[in-house]
Order: sequence, then C-alpha cells, then structure tokens
Amino acid sequence: MQNTKPTGVIIARFQTPSLHEGHLELIRQVKQKHNRVLIILGVSPVRGSRKNPLDYYTRERMIKQQFPEIIVLPLSDQKSDAVWSQKLDELLSNNFPHESFLLYGSRNSFMDTYTGKYRTEALPPVQDYNATAMREAISDKVFDTEEFRAGIIYNTYNLFPSVYATVDIALFRNDKKELLLGRKPNENVWRLPGGFSDPTDDNFEMAAARELQEECGAVETGPMEYVASLRVNDWRYASEINKIITTLFSTDLVYGEPAAGDDLEEVRWVTLTDIPTLIAKGEINDTHIPLLAKLTEKYSY
Repeated sequence: MQNTKPTGVIIARFQTPSLHEGHLELIRQVKQKHNRVLIILGVSPVRGSRKNPLDYYTRERMIKQQFPEIIVLPLSDQKSDAVWSQKLDELLSNNFPHESFLLYGSRNSFMDTYTGKYRTEALPPVQDYNATAMREAISDKVFDTEEFRAGIIYNTYNLFPSVYATVDIALFRNDKKELLLGRKPNENVWRLPGGFSDPTDDNFEMAAARELQEECGAVETGPMEYVASLRVNDWRYASEINKIITTLFSTDLVYGEPAAGDDLEEVRWVTLTDIPTLIAKGEINDTHIPLLAKLTEKYSY
C-alpha cells in the first residue's frame, strides 16, 4: 500500500561553500512537516563553471555533514522544462515506487517551470541570500590548508579537457604581395597579429577584427577571409592536456597605417618572398611557421 503521508522533496542547487541560514531554514521547515525528506540536487552539464563550481559529490557531502539522515539524489539539467519535469517524476517514482511526494522550493526555484504530476509548495526565504555574491566574495581568497589545496587539485582534474580558441590575422597590402608581421617586447622574432577569442565575440571573424584593431591600431580592412585552422604547438601548453587551436584569417588593408599596440612593440611589412629567408634566419616565431606556410601556399603566385 502506498504511504499516505507524502515525502518532502527539496529541489535545490546549494552552490555555496557551506549551507547558509536560508538553506538550513528551508531544510528545517520541510523536516518539521515530514518524517521523510529527500534533497534533489541539480547537476549542470558544464563542469566547474562559475555558476556551478561544485560537483554533485561535494554538495552531497556538505549536506550529509549536517543532515546525515537525508537522502540526496542528483538530477541532470535539461534543455526542455517538460523533459526535466518528466525526469524528476521518474527519479522519484522509480526509486520510491510506493510513496507520494510534495515538492518544495524557494523564490526563483523550479516551480514556475515544473509540469510534472506531484504537488508543489513554495517556502518563503528567511533572508535574501545571494549565492552568486557568496561565491564572488571568496573567489580570490587563499586558505593555508591542505584541504584547500586538495580541493583545487580535485576541481582541476575533474574539468573537461579544453581547447583554447585563438585567431591569427594575415593583413595584406599591395595586391597580397606584402604581409604585416609584429614583434612582442623582449623578443627578436616576428609573428602574425592575433590572440585569444573572447566569450563576448559573436564569431571568430569578430574576434579577428577586434584583435587586429587592438594590436595594429584603427586600420580599415576588407572582410576577414578564412584560410585554415590548426593546432598550435605553444610551449606553454606542451606538457598540458589543454591545447590551443587557432583560426587563420586573411584580409586586405583599405585605409590607415598599422601601428604597434596592445602586446606588440613593433610591426613591419614583408613580402611573401621574404618569408623563407626569415624562417631560415630564425626570425619567425616557431609556432607561426605553419601559419605562414599556409599563407605562402595559398597566395604565392
């Protein structure tokens, strides 16, 4: 026979370094109403993000430290609210087939989008706790404990391997016979202008236009033309699992005179026929040699 008294279910994320008073009061209120309490923790598909820095296991242990009797279960986020609601119902009914449930949440919780079969009830927050502000408040704090250092290592090893997206730009003039190269401070080798794409860039073409403006001044150019993409054997990532993949674009100078800016100290024009000699003399950054090879292959005529 199904249990007539429902089990209290708290739907939450608890993405804070500790259970704040709002969390504690929410759990206490539900425990006062129900002998059986479950906590369902939302699990993001993105690992180690600023919005979801703590994985399920870390949050489960945090809860169990103070409430060892409470069962904690994970529930993956879904693109569709309807699918998420279905997955929540299945999680509860499959694990506890003979129970009924009452779902609890606080302000800005799941209840506005939940379309499942169980009843819901909102609990007013005891205070306006902002989890984002709490995370930001400790984001640059360093603690002198082994546990703190172990936590950094744990988080790093549980991130997905990453590809860092960069752009490099071949700026031409004189009917693609001359190419602009730049030199960084304290270096004696030359490279193409470029840099890392930003999350604010809409696409790599925008990233390339932005980087060119930052490094070479307010020059007017034609559209960015895709040339190639390839992995960069950057010395900084030689022993790392994360790597750089760059997208190489070419464009033509329409107006203006490039001037070194941002992290470039000097710029110069060279002809495509100069490039083999510069490479032979060791005057080209080794990571840019494959990029220049792509350019000479495409534009030498």
